[in-house]
Amino acid sequence: MATSAVSTSTKCQPAMKTTSEGAWQGDDPLHFALPLLILQICLVVVVTRSLAFLLKPLRQPRVIAEIIGGILLGPSALGRNSKFLNTVFPKQSLTVLDTVANIGLLFFLFLVGLELDLRSIRRTGSKALAIAAAGISLPFVLGIGTSFVLRSTVIKGAHQGPLLVFMGVALSITAFPVLARILAELKLLTTELGRLAMSAAAVNDVAAWILLALAIALSGSGSPLVSLWVLLTATAFIVFLAIAVRPILAWMVRMSPEGEPVREVYICTTLVIVLAAGFVTDTIGIHALFGAFVVGIMVPKDGPFAGVLIEKVEDLVSSLFLPLYFVSSGLKTNVASISGAKSWGLLVLVITNACVGKIFGTIIVSLLARVPKREAVALGFLMNTKGLVELIVLNIGKDRKVLNDEAFAILVLMALFTTFITTPIVMAVYKPARPVAPYKHHTIERATETDSELRIMACFHTSRNVPTLINLIESSRGKSRRRLTVYTMHLVELSERSSAISMVHRARRNGLPFWNRNGKAVAAGGGEMVEVAFEAYQQLSSVSVRPMTAISDLNTIHDDIITCALDKRVQLVILPFHKMLQLDGSFESIGHAYHVVNQKVLHHAPCSVAILVDRGFGGAAQVSAKDVEYSICVLFFGGRDDREALAYASRMAEHPGISLIVTRFIANNSLNIPLVSEDNTADQMAIEACKAKAEEGNIKYQELVVDDHSDVAVAIRDMGKGINLFLVGQSPPVPEPLLERQDCPELGPVGGFLASREFTAMASVLVVQCYNPERDTYSKRYTVEGEAFVVPATMDQDIEAQLD
Repeated sequence: MATSAVSTSTKCQPAMKTTSEGAWQGDDPLHFALPLLILQICLVVVVTRSLAFLLKPLRQPRVIAEIIGGILLGPSALGRNSKFLNTVFPKQSLTVLDTVANIGLLFFLFLVGLELDLRSIRRTGSKALAIAAAGISLPFVLGIGTSFVLRSTVIKGAHQGPLLVFMGVALSITAFPVLARILAELKLLTTELGRLAMSAAAVNDVAAWILLALAIALSGSGSPLVSLWVLLTATAFIVFLAIAVRPILAWMVRMSPEGEPVREVYICTTLVIVLAAGFVTDTIGIHALFGAFVVGIMVPKDGPFAGVLIEKVEDLVSSLFLPLYFVSSGLKTNVASISGAKSWGLLVLVITNACVGKIFGTIIVSLLARVPKREAVALGFLMNTKGLVELIVLNIGKDRKVLNDEAFAILVLMALFTTFITTPIVMAVYKPARPVAPYKHHTIERATETDSELRIMACFHTSRNVPTLINLIESSRGKSRRRLTVYTMHLVELSERSSAISMVHRARRNGLPFWNRNGKAVAAGGGEMVEVAFEAYQQLSSVSVRPMTAISDLNTIHDDIITCALDKRVQLVILPFHKMLQLDGSFESIGHAYHVVNQKVLHHAPCSVAILVDRGFGGAAQVSAKDVEYSICVLFFGGRDDREALAYASRMAEHPGISLIVTRFIANNSLNIPLVSEDNTADQMAIEACKAKAEEGNIKYQELVVDDHSDVAVAIRDMGKGINLFLVGQSPPVPEPLLERQDCPELGPVGGFLASREFTAMASVLVVQCYNPERDTYSKRYTVEGEAFVVPATMDQDIEAQLD
């Protein structure tokens, strides 16, 4: 007995202390829980973010990088070095790592439930329900068949009932958050395909959680009667949450109105309820994750409360704690356990069954529902997307001894493969065709000549730009008989923290890119207030204002702007300057990426483009129509861009509150300065038309003779007093630049001067670039029965052939 006791004591490793006394005291920090956990978190974040950066050109979701990162840090790659594994991930530290990872997972599942709106699921159409049913039932049946094969080969002795359910759930899951991000990055979220995929995936998500609860209940070590009691108790607890806890959450939502900060005690109370629900469900025998998920569903989605909760919790959980769960899974995944022809054959079988069940089941039902072939194929691969929930299922199965190491590794690789192939295959098989519409007038000048409707698309980054845009729209409305339609586009960067359901709620079927149908933005950031401001202005004016939101990566958001301009047939796109006005009157850049966005739109736009340098045009609030009293100045040198700026200003001068000054610069002929446009005839015609209007309305025309560029700069400085807005062309025929150093060449020589420190007047600037067909690479022109058409250059070849 003594010998046995000694041997047992030598095998037991002492628990790790929390903190060390420091290296100078002779302590190794890696032998203590807290410093070791810090090192593990830092290593995990660096590895997963590096992989995400490397996979970004392949447009893979971050979950792929996190799964691969976990596998690389585990015994499949770096963990094969026992020194590395025992130093960074020793066995005595895994309890702490798993606990922190599961706390992060607990709150992440709360966020998933918080984003899931059951009302939208109840409104799911019959087509989406049929697709969801096929996407669950057929792979579930194949999963049951696969479980028999695995039980007879690599999981001998496993309990048949739990294994059947676990395998069925593992093959039938669709990762709703991952799917939303893939659709958003492929710009398919607002298409009919995206709507069907998200609706079906939402139903699939709820069904998967119900089936997972059943699988966990069945996997207990007790009798079938115990499993029944577990399910009944879990059902009773959900009813209790709906009757007792939901009213408390609803009360906190009502006490957090729009425009006021959410009280800290409400946030704290909600998070405590999440932990308490997790404790209860773990005590019942389901899993702590279910309690957090159900509480998230119970939180009312109206008002800013849900958005604030997401904002408070999401960054810390998604960035630091959640990757630990993938590493925890990776440490349990040993690809080396898949050895021999039998094991690799089982991997192929599992992947085949997963793909056949999901893809072909979805395709068949989609075709029966009269979904086009390409959309049906793309929908099948989209529904085959796996993600975090898949890993949760597999980890619970391994912890409950339903899956062994080999089966676990096979199923992890299956989830990785099916998700990895989604994006490239969907990109290959599906390219949405946009409706073809006649597009004759690409410029304001052309629309003015034909006295047709003026369409403007005004883009903005933050709510700070909204008052200036509304005042600019009001100034542009012209005569009441000449209709003005304005599409306002909120440019939102698609970041890793953009929640899946927030993107879905922003989407609208008949919009491009993303529209918000009811004016209720789910995400925080002032989206609802912005839309209310534009809707209020529309009700008080004769201008048709249509708010939109574009959620996209900054590298591709210019595609959204250009495609939407083409689809809406606008004559002018107004872009915000990439620098923001500071209190001292200077401008500070909000990011180089926004600068590049403007340059790309200027280069490829299918219409005229203007960059708005905002110095508070009209003040910090909307000015009512009767109080509008602005002085606008056009600096005319000649050329296509200056004529377009003059045409826009002439439209603005029709407003009774606008006073327009047109200043034409003429070179001193004795100095032979080429301050004359090559297209002098068109310039002269534009000036003569301006002079004719000056005799009738509130337009003042003047000419200035200048000797050189310094005279131009001095004259512009003198005119800055009392002017609210300058309109200039991007490329006037100025002989020399007005500044020695120009860091914003897209503004041109004159616009760059007006936006610089050299120009001290607090006047906003609108730099106009006229549409040039030679720059338009995003659209193609066709003539059908004498009618001119413009269509996207990326349109399918068969549609182009029909137009030809």
